[in-house]
Formats: sequence, structure tokens, C-alpha cells
Amino acid sequence: MTLDDLVEVLLNKGAVLHLDLIVSVADIPLIGVSLRAAIAGMETMLEYGMLRRWDEDTRAWAERSTGHRDLEPRAGERHIVHMRGGHLLEDGFRTTWRPGTVHLTDRRLVVMRREPREVLWETELAAVRAVRPESERSVGGEQRTRLRVVLTDGRQALLSCTEPERLRALLAGTCPGPLETSPVGPEREDGGEGEGGRAVLEGHLWYHEPRRDGPLWRGGQGRLTPDALVWKSPLDARPALVLPSDDITAVRTAPGRSPAGGGTVVTVETASQGPVTLTADEPGSWAGALDSLRTAAPLPSA
Repeated sequence: MTLDDLVEVLLNKGAVLHLDLIVSVADIPLIGVSLRAAIAGMETMLEYGMLRRWDEDTRAWAERSTGHRDLEPRAGERHIVHMRGGHLLEDGFRTTWRPGTVHLTDRRLVVMRREPREVLWETELAAVRAVRPESERSVGGEQRTRLRVVLTDGRQALLSCTEPERLRALLAGTCPGPLETSPVGPEREDGGEGEGGRAVLEGHLWYHEPRRDGPLWRGGQGRLTPDALVWKSPLDARPALVLPSDDITAVRTAPGRSPAGGGTVVTVETASQGPVTLTADEPGSWAGALDSLRTAAPLPSA
């Protein structure tokens, strides 16, 4: 076994040493050594539940002592707090969480990553109009709280952080203007049951949005009520698609390239907007619900 092979085994799998040693002088045992040791890479150690507390304490100490140095302060700017977090990026085809560190100063809210060094998202505190907690279920089923930051120009950003309630309270006390911090769920943003009333179906929905340089798949939240289908991206201030149920003339499914991971897309024919293309994890459910609304919608008066 070469040295490279030995290092690879130690890092990826690890080794356990059992050593019993007796040191004798003139056949007289003087010193006894009983050694039990585990040698492995840190990832392997943590996987088996070893050194986990030490790793957490070390990382927390490093973050407290050096984390705020990642952000270059402006003249006279005071750093308030930093914590692990991230920013939700939507590139039009899919949404991706970009992990980093959330920094709050007396002037700015910044999400940065250290390597490669990059500012993922940034805003002046004077431009923040609202900070609202949103509950979201993670891939593992855990309920997590995110913070939606709404700016005065209508732009929005969804942030994650280790202490969302603390960051929300600090923002409320630091932002120069009045700040809305009350929880607002997607079904109550209009102060009632949502646009059009009770939801028939809602969830993550992909919209093939028409653009000047060609249509583009965008992920967002779809909400279907007896009156309309409303689709909105997490980063849009207003819905990009509002499709009244009485405008729908036909609904069909067909094989097609889908960002949802399947091969089925839903085409909704409309009287005023032309064909609208959608897809979801369960496109059949959306197609059935849309078609039911189409048949239930009252005919337009002559």
C-alpha cells in the first residue's frame, strides 16, 4: 500500500488502533501503555457521531471571531450581527438556495459567501419596507422559518438564517423608517382568503413565460380559485399570470420537456391570452382542476 492509498483510507474510512505496550528494564516491567484511538477524516468522524460537539464549538468560535471581517465596512459603518444563512436565487429555470453569511450593519443588510468571495444579495436599510417570516417545509420534512424582505420599489428577496426571529427584531429596531414585520402567508397577502376566494389547488408551479428572446421556464407559486389561476414568482412584486376561469377554452396535457423532472406539460388555451404552458410535479392534478373550472365557469353573456 502506497502513502496515497493509506491517506485515502484514513480520510474516507478511518482506522481504529488498539495498542498494548509494556516498557521493561532488565526484564522488569516499569511502564504500561494501553491505547485505543480512532483516526479518520473530520467528515467521517462527524458521520459516526464523534467530535460533533467539538466541531460545532470550533465553528461557532471561528464565526464569532472572524465572520464579520468578511464584510468590508464603509466609513463610519457599524457592524451589528452576522449569522449563517442564504439567499434564494431564481434564474428563470429553477430556484436555488445560495448559502453564505447574513450581515446586518446600521446601514445595510448583506448576504455574502467567503469562497469564492461574492456578495449574493445586498440592500440599504433605508430601502426596506417589510420583513415578513414565512414558514417552509424543507426536503427532510422539517418546518423552517424564512424571512421575506420587501423593498420600497416592490422588489423582494427570500433569506434564510440561523436566528430568523432575532434578525427580524434587529431589523425592526435598526431600519430608519416604519417596518412591517407581521407574518403574512401567501393566502392572506390581500387581507382576505386570497385573490378570488377559497383555493381549489395551490402549490409549486412552473410557468413557461413568454419573453422577447424566447419563452423561459420560471418556478413559482400557483393558486387556483373558482375565479382565476394566479401564478407568482417569489421574486416578483406582483403576479406574472392572472388567468380568469371564464377565459379558459380548453385544457390538454402532452409530452414535453419539463423542468419539474417529468415529461408532461399542461397547455391551457385561452380566449384573450392565447396558449399558456405550465407544468408541476403532478401535472395531471393541475390539468384536471383547470378543466373542471373551465366546464363550471358561466358562459359569457352575448
